Amino acid sequence: MRTVAHISDLHFGRTDAAVLRGLKTAISAAKPDVVVVSGDLTQRARHHEFAAARAFLEELPKPQIVVPGNHDVPLHNVLARWLTPFKNYRRYIGDELQPFYEDEEIAVVGINTARSFTFKGGRINRAQVARACTRFAAGSSGVRIAVTHHPFVLPENSTHRTVVGRAQMAMAAFGGCDVDIVLSGHLHVTQAVTSEAVYGGSRRALLIQAGTGSSSRTREEANSFNLLRIEPDRVAVAQHTWANGRFSAVMNYRFCRGNRGWLAEPSAAPHKSGTG
Repeated sequence: MRTVAHISDLHFGRTDAAVLRGLKTAISAAKPDVVVVSGDLTQRARHHEFAAARAFLEELPKPQIVVPGNHDVPLHNVLARWLTPFKNYRRYIGDELQPFYEDEEIAVVGINTARSFTFKGGRINRAQVARACTRFAAGSSGVRIAVTHHPFVLPENSTHRTVVGRAQMAMAAFGGCDVDIVLSGHLHVTQAVTSEAVYGGSRRALLIQAGTGSSSRTREEANSFNLLRIEPDRVAVAQHTWANGRFSAVMNYRFCRGNRGWLAEPSAAPHKSGTG
Protein backbone atom coordinates (compact mmCIF):
# COMPACT_ATOMS: atom_id res chain seq x y z
CA MET A 1 0.00 0.00 0.00
CA ARG A 2 1.09 3.56 -0.71
CA THR A 3 -0.03 6.74 1.02
CA VAL A 4 -0.28 9.94 -1.04
CA ALA A 5 -0.91 13.34 0.55
CA HIS A 6 -2.67 15.56 -1.98
CA ILE A 7 -2.67 19.30 -1.29
CA SER A 8 -3.58 22.14 -3.60
CA ASP A 9 -4.12 25.88 -3.88
CA LEU A 10 -1.85 26.99 -1.06
CA HIS A 11 -1.93 30.59 -2.33
CA PHE A 12 1.05 31.99 -0.44
CA GLY A 13 0.39 35.70 -0.15
CA ARG A 14 -3.13 35.00 1.14
CA THR A 15 -2.55 32.28 3.72
CA ASP A 16 -3.53 31.66 7.33
CA ALA A 17 -0.46 31.00 9.50
CA ALA A 18 -2.29 28.73 11.94
CA VAL A 19 -3.69 26.65 9.08
CA LEU A 20 -0.23 26.30 7.56
CA ARG A 21 1.18 25.03 10.83
CA GLY A 22 -1.67 22.57 11.14
CA LEU A 23 -1.25 21.42 7.55
CA LYS A 24 2.44 20.71 8.06
CA THR A 25 1.71 18.81 11.26
CA ALA A 26 -1.06 16.71 9.72
CA ILE A 27 0.88 15.78 6.59
CA SER A 28 4.04 14.95 8.50
CA ALA A 29 2.05 12.76 10.91
CA ALA A 30 0.55 10.82 7.99
CA LYS A 31 4.04 9.78 6.82
CA PRO A 32 3.08 9.79 3.12
CA ASP A 33 5.13 7.99 0.51
CA VAL A 34 4.60 10.95 -1.85
CA VAL A 35 3.31 14.49 -1.41
CA VAL A 36 1.42 15.87 -4.43
CA VAL A 37 0.84 19.61 -4.81
CA SER A 38 -1.56 20.39 -7.65
CA GLY A 39 -0.85 24.04 -8.35
CA ASP A 40 -1.53 27.61 -7.22
CA LEU A 41 1.30 27.73 -4.74
CA THR A 42 1.12 31.54 -4.81
CA GLN A 43 -1.47 34.29 -5.03
CA ARG A 44 0.25 36.51 -7.59
CA ALA A 45 3.47 34.69 -8.60
CA ARG A 46 5.66 37.17 -6.72
CA HIS A 47 9.19 36.41 -5.52
CA HIS A 48 8.39 36.55 -1.81
CA GLU A 49 5.35 34.31 -2.29
CA PHE A 50 7.36 31.67 -4.11
CA ALA A 51 10.11 31.92 -1.49
CA ALA A 52 7.55 31.28 1.26
CA ALA A 53 6.06 28.38 -0.71
CA ARG A 54 9.48 26.82 -1.16
CA ALA A 55 10.27 27.15 2.54
CA PHE A 56 7.00 25.42 3.37
CA LEU A 57 7.58 22.58 0.90
CA GLU A 58 11.06 22.03 2.32
CA GLU A 59 9.44 21.20 5.67
CA LEU A 60 7.13 18.55 4.19
CA PRO A 61 8.02 14.90 3.56
CA LYS A 62 9.75 13.90 0.33
CA PRO A 63 9.48 12.95 -2.49
CA GLN A 64 7.14 15.56 -3.89
CA ILE A 65 5.36 16.01 -7.22
CA VAL A 66 4.51 19.68 -7.75
CA VAL A 67 2.86 21.40 -10.74
CA PRO A 68 2.05 25.09 -11.28
CA GLY A 69 -1.41 26.64 -11.43
CA ASN A 70 -2.79 29.75 -13.10
CA HIS A 71 -1.95 31.89 -10.05
CA ASP A 72 1.70 30.90 -10.45
CA VAL A 73 1.84 32.88 -13.72
CA PRO A 74 2.34 36.67 -13.33
CA LEU A 75 -0.94 38.56 -13.68
CA HIS A 76 -0.05 42.26 -13.75
CA ASN A 77 3.43 42.01 -15.30
CA VAL A 78 2.27 41.52 -18.88
CA LEU A 79 5.77 41.18 -20.33
CA ALA A 80 6.72 38.43 -17.89
CA ARG A 81 3.35 36.76 -18.36
CA TRP A 82 3.99 36.29 -22.08
CA LEU A 83 7.77 35.92 -22.29
CA THR A 84 8.81 34.18 -19.06
CA PRO A 85 5.60 32.98 -17.37
CA PHE A 86 7.28 30.30 -15.25
CA LYS A 87 10.55 32.06 -14.45
CA ASN A 88 9.79 32.51 -10.75
CA TYR A 89 8.22 29.06 -10.47
CA ARG A 90 11.33 27.45 -11.97
CA ARG A 91 13.65 29.50 -9.77
CA TYR A 92 11.96 28.71 -6.46
CA ILE A 93 10.02 25.47 -6.93
CA GLY A 94 11.61 23.43 -9.69
CA ASP A 95 12.67 23.56 -13.31
CA GLU A 96 10.68 20.47 -14.31
CA LEU A 97 7.10 21.24 -15.35
CA GLN A 98 6.25 17.58 -15.96
CA PRO A 99 7.81 15.88 -12.90
CA PHE A 100 7.76 12.12 -12.46
CA TYR A 101 7.94 9.73 -9.53
CA GLU A 102 7.83 5.96 -9.57
CA ASP A 103 8.25 3.05 -7.19
CA GLU A 104 7.12 -0.57 -7.19
CA GLU A 105 3.46 0.29 -6.55
CA ILE A 106 2.68 3.71 -8.06
CA ALA A 107 3.79 6.00 -10.87
CA VAL A 108 2.98 9.73 -10.74
CA VAL A 109 3.31 12.23 -13.61
CA GLY A 110 2.71 15.96 -13.21
CA ILE A 111 1.30 17.93 -16.16
CA ASN A 112 1.35 21.73 -16.40
CA THR A 113 -2.08 23.06 -17.44
CA ALA A 114 -1.39 26.75 -16.68
CA ARG A 115 -1.12 29.03 -19.73
CA SER A 116 -0.12 32.64 -20.39
CA PHE A 117 -3.20 33.37 -22.49
CA THR A 118 -5.81 32.43 -19.88
CA PHE A 119 -6.39 34.13 -16.54
CA LYS A 120 -8.30 31.34 -14.78
CA GLY A 121 -8.75 28.48 -17.19
CA GLY A 122 -6.16 25.93 -18.21
CA ARG A 123 -5.36 23.65 -21.10
CA ILE A 124 -3.68 20.33 -21.76
CA ASN A 125 -2.19 19.44 -25.15
CA ARG A 126 -1.45 16.28 -27.09
CA ALA A 127 2.31 16.52 -26.59
CA GLN A 128 1.91 16.66 -22.81
CA VAL A 129 -0.45 13.69 -22.81
CA ALA A 130 1.87 11.71 -25.09
CA ARG A 131 4.85 12.38 -22.81
CA ALA A 132 2.87 11.29 -19.77
CA CYS A 133 1.76 8.07 -21.45
CA THR A 134 5.32 7.36 -22.57
CA ARG A 135 6.58 7.75 -19.00
CA PHE A 136 3.89 5.41 -17.72
CA ALA A 137 4.57 2.82 -20.42
CA ALA A 138 8.28 2.73 -19.63
CA GLY A 139 7.71 2.14 -15.94
CA SER A 140 6.22 -0.39 -13.61
CA SER A 141 2.73 -1.86 -13.74
CA GLY A 142 1.63 -0.07 -10.58
CA VAL A 143 -1.25 2.36 -10.13
CA ARG A 144 -0.83 5.28 -12.56
CA ILE A 145 -1.55 8.81 -11.36
CA ALA A 146 -1.65 12.03 -13.40
CA VAL A 147 -1.54 15.42 -11.65
CA THR A 148 -2.92 18.66 -13.11
CA HIS A 149 -4.02 21.94 -11.59
CA HIS A 150 -7.21 22.35 -13.60
CA PRO A 151 -9.94 19.75 -13.09
CA PHE A 152 -11.55 17.31 -15.50
CA VAL A 153 -14.97 17.37 -13.83
CA LEU A 154 -17.03 20.01 -12.05
CA PRO A 155 -18.83 19.48 -8.75
CA GLU A 156 -22.60 19.61 -8.74
CA ASN A 157 -23.95 23.17 -8.59
CA SER A 158 -20.48 24.57 -9.30
CA THR A 159 -20.28 28.22 -10.31
CA HIS A 160 -17.36 27.32 -12.57
CA ARG A 161 -18.39 26.62 -16.13
CA THR A 162 -15.47 24.88 -17.77
CA VAL A 163 -13.05 22.06 -17.11
CA VAL A 164 -9.48 21.99 -18.41
CA GLY A 165 -9.27 22.64 -22.14
CA ARG A 166 -9.07 19.53 -24.36
CA ALA A 167 -10.25 17.35 -21.52
CA GLN A 168 -12.02 14.91 -23.85
CA MET A 169 -8.84 14.32 -25.82
CA ALA A 170 -6.78 13.84 -22.68
CA MET A 171 -9.21 11.44 -21.03
CA ALA A 172 -9.41 9.32 -24.17
CA ALA A 173 -5.61 9.11 -24.26
CA PHE A 174 -5.42 8.41 -20.54
CA GLY A 175 -7.81 5.54 -21.04
CA GLY A 176 -5.52 4.16 -23.72
CA CYS A 177 -2.48 4.21 -21.44
CA ASP A 178 -4.32 2.93 -18.36
CA VAL A 179 -4.22 6.01 -16.16
CA ASP A 180 -5.96 5.13 -12.91
CA ILE A 181 -6.23 8.44 -11.07
CA VAL A 182 -6.20 12.14 -12.01
CA LEU A 183 -5.48 14.53 -9.12
CA SER A 184 -6.31 18.22 -9.51
CA GLY A 185 -7.37 21.35 -7.64
CA HIS A 186 -8.31 24.90 -8.72
CA LEU A 187 -11.92 24.92 -7.50
CA HIS A 188 -11.20 24.91 -3.74
CA VAL A 189 -13.73 22.08 -3.44
CA THR A 190 -13.11 18.41 -2.64
CA GLN A 191 -14.49 15.77 -4.97
CA ALA A 192 -13.81 12.10 -5.76
CA VAL A 193 -15.76 10.45 -8.59
CA THR A 194 -15.25 8.05 -11.48
CA SER A 195 -14.88 9.36 -15.02
CA GLU A 196 -17.67 7.25 -16.48
CA ALA A 197 -20.58 9.65 -16.05
CA VAL A 198 -18.76 12.50 -17.83
CA TYR A 199 -16.45 10.76 -20.29
CA GLY A 200 -17.81 7.26 -20.80
CA GLY A 201 -15.23 5.18 -22.61
CA SER A 202 -14.09 1.65 -22.08
CA ARG A 203 -12.09 2.34 -18.93
CA ARG A 204 -13.05 4.26 -15.79
CA ALA A 205 -10.50 6.44 -13.99
CA LEU A 206 -10.81 8.25 -10.67
CA LEU A 207 -11.07 12.05 -10.81
CA ILE A 208 -10.06 13.44 -7.42
CA GLN A 209 -9.89 17.12 -6.48
CA ALA A 210 -8.45 18.70 -3.36
CA GLY A 211 -9.73 21.87 -1.74
CA THR A 212 -7.49 24.76 -0.77
CA GLY A 213 -4.83 23.77 1.71
CA SER A 214 -4.16 27.14 3.30
CA SER A 215 -5.73 30.06 1.43
CA SER A 216 -7.73 32.56 3.46
CA ARG A 217 -10.08 32.75 0.47
CA THR A 218 -12.12 29.64 1.11
CA ARG A 219 -15.29 29.06 -0.89
CA GLU A 220 -17.86 26.33 -0.30
CA GLU A 221 -15.70 24.48 2.23
CA ALA A 222 -13.02 25.07 4.85
CA ASN A 223 -9.31 24.50 4.20
CA SER A 224 -8.64 20.86 3.44
CA PHE A 225 -6.37 18.26 1.90
CA ASN A 226 -6.79 14.64 0.82
CA LEU A 227 -5.01 11.53 2.03
CA LEU A 228 -5.09 8.61 -0.40
CA ARG A 229 -4.39 5.01 0.59
CA ILE A 230 -3.62 3.16 -2.62
CA GLU A 231 -3.56 -0.58 -3.12
CA PRO A 232 -3.43 -2.41 -6.47
CA ASP A 233 -7.20 -2.96 -6.47
CA ARG A 234 -8.49 -0.44 -3.93
CA VAL A 235 -8.25 3.30 -3.32
CA ALA A 236 -9.46 5.08 -0.20
CA VAL A 237 -9.66 8.88 -0.11
CA ALA A 238 -9.98 10.71 3.21
CA GLN A 239 -10.79 14.42 3.12
CA HIS A 240 -9.09 16.18 6.05
CA THR A 241 -10.66 19.53 6.93
CA TRP A 242 -9.53 22.36 9.21
CA ALA A 243 -11.73 22.89 12.25
CA ASN A 244 -11.12 23.69 15.91
CA GLY A 245 -7.43 24.31 15.36
CA ARG A 246 -6.52 21.10 13.55
CA PHE A 247 -7.04 18.99 10.44
CA SER A 248 -9.10 15.84 10.84
CA ALA A 249 -10.79 13.37 8.50
CA VAL A 250 -14.40 14.36 7.84
CA MET A 251 -15.31 12.48 4.66
CA ASN A 252 -14.25 9.15 3.15
CA TYR A 253 -14.52 7.77 -0.38
CA ARG A 254 -13.70 4.18 -1.31
CA PHE A 255 -13.21 2.64 -4.73
CA CYS A 256 -12.28 -0.78 -6.09
CA ARG A 257 -10.97 -1.97 -9.42
CA GLY A 258 -13.50 -3.63 -11.72
CA ASN A 259 -13.35 -5.13 -15.20
CA ARG A 260 -13.40 -1.68 -16.83
CA GLY A 261 -11.46 0.32 -14.33
CA TRP A 262 -12.53 1.91 -11.07
CA LEU A 263 -15.92 2.07 -9.40
CA ALA A 264 -17.27 3.04 -6.02
CA GLU A 265 -17.23 0.10 -3.65
CA PRO A 266 -20.69 -1.37 -3.05
CA SER A 267 -22.17 0.05 0.16
CA ALA A 268 -19.30 2.54 0.29
CA ALA A 269 -20.95 5.78 -0.76
CA PRO A 270 -19.09 8.89 0.45
CA HIS A 271 -19.64 9.12 4.19
CA LYS A 272 -18.54 11.22 7.10
CA SER A 273 -15.76 9.80 9.21
CA GLY A 274 -17.01 7.83 12.16
CA THR A 275 -20.44 7.22 10.62
CA GLY A 276 -19.79 3.75 9.19
